[in-house]
Amino acid sequence: MICLGIESTAHTFGVGIVTEWGEILANVRNMYSPPKGWGIDPSKAKEHHEKVADKLIEKALEEAHIKKPDLIAVAIGPGLPPCLLVGLKKAKELAKKWGVPIVGVNHAIAHLEIGKFSANFRDPVMLYVSGGNTQIIAFEGGKYRVFGETEDMGIGNLFDSFGRLVGLEFPAGPKIEKLAKKGERYIEIPYSVKGMDVSFAGIYTKLKDTIKKNKLEDVCFSLQETTFAMLVEVTERAMAHTQKNELILTGGVSANKRLQEMCRIMCEERGASFSAPPIELAGDNGAMIAWNGILAKKEATKNYDKIDIKPKWRVDEVKVSWIEDKEQ
Repeated sequence: MICLGIESTAHTFGVGIVTEWGEILANVRNMYSPPKGWGIDPSKAKEHHEKVADKLIEKALEEAHIKKPDLIAVAIGPGLPPCLLVGLKKAKELAKKWGVPIVGVNHAIAHLEIGKFSANFRDPVMLYVSGGNTQIIAFEGGKYRVFGETEDMGIGNLFDSFGRLVGLEFPAGPKIEKLAKKGERYIEIPYSVKGMDVSFAGIYTKLKDTIKKNKLEDVCFSLQETTFAMLVEVTERAMAHTQKNELILTGGVSANKRLQEMCRIMCEERGASFSAPPIELAGDNGAMIAWNGILAKKEATKNYDKIDIKPKWRVDEVKVSWIEDKEQ
């Protein structure tokens, strides 16, 4: 079986083609970049996706050397509604054209499953860090559950908001990481851990004042050290609670080498295994959607009207039939 996956939850439109054995035949994408000083405008991102969709699908099919797949998977949530609708509409068009079934998949679980496959992990905890998402997820009691998350903004949004404040181009994360390496002094900023959850809104408010009195490099260094320590703390607590000894770091912010280092040190101290998938699989991409489609193929349907977007679809609402089957 070969599955074509479509990702369009936020700024990226991606198309991936994957076999049932996990061979990635194609994985192409194009990201909407807002003007300097602006965040993601959902309507503009939608226009971008509509513009690039057909070319990316054509390119993916050419790279995979196939004329059509056996199955189409599409990310139906969580995400920005205008962007999600572009992917779903295109998936339905292709499914009707080729006469193949569609399966809607959860964006966050797709990140986790491609990370599991890439690392050859069996039962990990996942620290999922991106623009709109910051969650600690693990499989427990028959489904994926969120053991901790942000109470307000995702860490990627925090970095991008700070980037706009100081004039860094989108996405700001890589620029902040580079500047942080030159930081020499730690500046105390709010460390906001509430049980298993974290909060970043207060940090952003504090940064507005902090940047006026300190070097940008020192602020970036302090921003990373504080927020990453918060994330590692709650992730370690989740690993202890679930008694799991594997950790996957994924999402766009997972490319940060300092965050990887802090997670790796924590895992080594616990005798646990750590993996951060390559950025082409960690950031938003179509291959992860296609692979999740392969796993969830029992949920596929040719009744296309049954599938709709779920902008606030939580991972603990997903029927995880592919793991349940293995445990029975």
